Amino acid sequence: KQAVDHLSFTVEPGHVTGFLGPNGAGKSTTMRLILGLDHADQGRALINGRKYTRAVAPMTEVGALLEAKSVHPGRTARNHLRSLAATHGISRARVDEVLEMVGLTAVARKRVGGYSMGMTQRLGLAGALLGDPETLILDEPINGLDPQGVVWTRQLLKELGAQGRTVLVSSHLMSEMALTADRILVIGQGRLLANASTDELLAQMSDVSTRVGSTQLAAIVALARGQGLAVEDNNDGTVTIHGWAAGDIGIEAQRRGWVLTELTPQTIGLEEAYMRLTSSEVEYASPGAAPVRPSPPPAPPVPPPTTASRLTSTAEQRQSGNDAFDQVLYHRDDRPVWHSQPSPTSVPPAPIEQAHHPSGQPAWPSQATWPDQPPAAPAVIAAAEQPLRPKRAWTEE
Repeated sequence: KQAVDHLSFTVEPGHVTGFLGPNGAGKSTTMRLILGLDHADQGRALINGRKYTRAVAPMTEVGALLEAKSVHPGRTARNHLRSLAATHGISRARVDEVLEMVGLTAVARKRVGGYSMGMTQRLGLAGALLGDPETLILDEPINGLDPQGVVWTRQLLKELGAQGRTVLVSSHLMSEMALTADRILVIGQGRLLANASTDELLAQMSDVSTRVGSTQLAAIVALARGQGLAVEDNNDGTVTIHGWAAGDIGIEAQRRGWVLTELTPQTIGLEEAYMRLTSSEVEYASPGAAPVRPSPPPAPPVPPPTTASRLTSTAEQRQSGNDAFDQVLYHRDDRPVWHSQPSPTSVPPAPIEQAHHPSGQPAWPSQATWPDQPPAAPAVIAAAEQPLRPKRAWTEE
């Protein structure tokens, strides 16, 4: 199975970028590729202009959370973080600082095996923040958190983005992404579907429609239907007219002397936009699931909204996707494939780049763009045949 197919994107500093896609879309594989936990058939993933595995002090450059449960259950939270800090020369004071930041000071001496899911998630976030990195890669960071924890995480991510850091976060909670992310990256079956700001994506996936109330509603409905526009009765004294912008309705009402009691442009939320965009990309759909209502086609002269196919045909696409990991030693066939050296450095915020070429052995540019249509036999990024698996950390308490 092809896990990732001609996927190129750049995650910019100064933003919180949401990474979205159905189950099996390739989000986790993409994240593992960026962190060097899986290897592509062709292409490369760069953080600050180089591969993550070549970083001298990885935790000071990238804070990553892939699986919060990748912690030895018999170790306390404080000792777990101290073991990570020792690999990079990070002070114990910083360990206590991040424990307080995530609200775990009171249980820092408790063994992690007794933690709830939300507490373990907070510990994973503490590990990602330990090195004060310029880049954060977080997979489902609010999973299992209580409402207070969700609000705190949202505020933290927005603050980090405002500081000029590069923040990439995946989630299945569309309502939370709508409040947190400045930009949205959507993939389906390993392919790029959308890469835009949240507002741009909502505008692109929405049809032009207006909710109208008036003392002359019958005349307005007759005029709209006479022009071939779809009209929906809201059963509350108002109608929704598709294909007629609010401004144009207001001008026409003024010209004809109509009294308007309501004139509201209709927009969709991120969840509906996501469902419309990925409706044909869902690999594991439930039987009998209700189909997503497509956007009604707007009538001339209103230009049609940008569609998913339009988005995927854009040659230069910039996007964020990634799967972070709690900094522990990873193995393949009992051989370590990641290690660090205790020489902390600070690096300026820089984009994450991932690019791959549809042909043989290219000379890689710093940022790749691709033709609208791939060749008949494209090179692809695929997951490793033997997936990496986390083992217990090698440091002692």
